[in-house]
Amino acid sequence: MTNDAAGASAALTVDARGMRCPWPALRLARAMRGAQDVVLIADDPNAAREVAALAAELGWRVDDAGPLGDAARWRVRRD
Repeated sequence: MTNDAAGASAALTVDARGMRCPWPALRLARAMRGAQDVVLIADDPNAAREVAALAAELGWRVDDAGPLGDAARWRVRRD
């Protein structure tokens, strides 16, 4: 996890590339414990569904930040 300096001001970045579900969602949940704004990068095809379900359950807002090479990005925020 790192602070993202490009395009996501003050957002924490979680790079979960190479991890298979449920790990990207679990890493996101862990990061959201201490952050209001997280960018998740994942290449698992099931990650979008898992992230959406987790966010819906916990009341987070998910913005599709688009592709990043072979991966995808989501910006998740606590309102």
